[in-house]
Amino acid sequence: MIHKISAEHLSQDLIDEIITNGYKLELSDDSRARILHCREYLDKKIAESDTPIYGVTTGFGSLCDININAEQMAKLQVNLIMSHACGIGNRLPNEVVKIMLLLKVQSLSYGHSGCKLDTVERLVDFFNNDIYPIVYEQGSVGASGDLVPLAHLSLPLLGLGEVEYQGERMTGEEILKRMGWAPIQLGSKEGLSLLNGTQNMSALAVWSLIKAKRIVAWADTIAAISLEAFDGRTEPFNVAVHWLRAHKGQLATAVKMNKLLRDSEMARQPKANVQDPYSFRCIPQVHGAVKDTLSYVKGIIYIEINAATDNPSICPDEDLIISAGNFHGEPIALPMDFLCIAMSELGNISERRTYQLVSGKRGLPSFLVAEPGLNSGFMITQYTAASIVSQSKTLCMPSTADSIPTSQGQEDHVSMGANAGTKLLRITDNTERVLAIELFTAAQALDFRRPLRSSPILERLHAAYREKVPFITHDVVMYPHIAETVRFMREYEVE
Repeated sequence: MIHKISAEHLSQDLIDEIITNGYKLELSDDSRARILHCREYLDKKIAESDTPIYGVTTGFGSLCDININAEQMAKLQVNLIMSHACGIGNRLPNEVVKIMLLLKVQSLSYGHSGCKLDTVERLVDFFNNDIYPIVYEQGSVGASGDLVPLAHLSLPLLGLGEVEYQGERMTGEEILKRMGWAPIQLGSKEGLSLLNGTQNMSALAVWSLIKAKRIVAWADTIAAISLEAFDGRTEPFNVAVHWLRAHKGQLATAVKMNKLLRDSEMARQPKANVQDPYSFRCIPQVHGAVKDTLSYVKGIIYIEINAATDNPSICPDEDLIISAGNFHGEPIALPMDFLCIAMSELGNISERRTYQLVSGKRGLPSFLVAEPGLNSGFMITQYTAASIVSQSKTLCMPSTADSIPTSQGQEDHVSMGANAGTKLLRITDNTERVLAIELFTAAQALDFRRPLRSSPILERLHAAYREKVPFITHDVVMYPHIAETVRFMREYEVE
């Protein structure tokens, strides 16, 4: 399957399809024409103009007042990439790196960056052959674009840096030899085009959104199982209540909960408790607010991934080369900070339901084992969830609340958006694990309600889950079951 890079906008769902189904990329004729037109314009402008052009005929950052002669322009771009490759820490996941490649190709294809066609085509080659440049988490301040991670993304084009190919880690020189490719010879402005831009931040946001979409769908389903197991009431999900407030996500969650609980024997049973704790009663309000946040952030990221964000911006048809600030990460850093809080809250309320289920209430045995005391049962699974939730809370300090000047004060306000992105990915993964612990716990508690049956939807899920994870009768080593629950959530399609 092939996706043609064109003026057609990318979306989160399309990127998910491209990455998940192994699409290949191909530049459309229109994209090729725009890239060539912009390059021809830039070359002509350099030849005809005596006016300094930032990053093309000058140095970078606070060195912008130092002129570079024509013989040094190509060397300037290579030096830029080498000197900016200062990443450290853990590697970014291959999925994030692949999205970075896709987004960089999309951005350069608009014809406002000045890249040569062969440079863009080599990025396409890397994507199509599943060659993953080694890119590190730490180093970007999210303002002059993602300079450090994009430098690591670009090094292998020159035969430098490192990549992963077919599970093997090798140098940029080795991968070029293996593929029979010559190193790219950079022209003026090209290093800056490759390094300026928000593709690292954007890729982290997109991959987190893809994962969050699935996790949020699971949250409702797992919450419904927990409600059944806790012998909870269904009145809080009556849609009439939610029309009085009318938040979109809240309404959608109430409708979803009613669908999940339809035709449940457990739900129809008379209830001894007049009211449920907030973690059950306020599922629509909390889950719904998370969905609304997700929708808002998705809209912002959609704009970003379809933008040209390097600097200077080249507008051939308007005869303009403008040094400005489209690389600044603030427009997406703030929403990512917001989504960090929302995903943390989803984990927070999930852990509270797990706590209620193991607390020996409403006819359930303490820690969900038949012989508590001799057996600890699900006591420590809740500890694990609490530990993860606490970590997510500490990660919710907004990255955008901090700014540290760089480049001798020329770049005196930065977004720290890359930090927001890596935190968001960490919190999203944390929330998935907390929900897995809730599912593990809720499925155990549900079995103590037999012979009553839940709804057809939940019973199908429970039966499928029991094929992977057994009912726990006596103490066993628990961590393999938690890990298996995470795998189950990634493979099972919730209704």
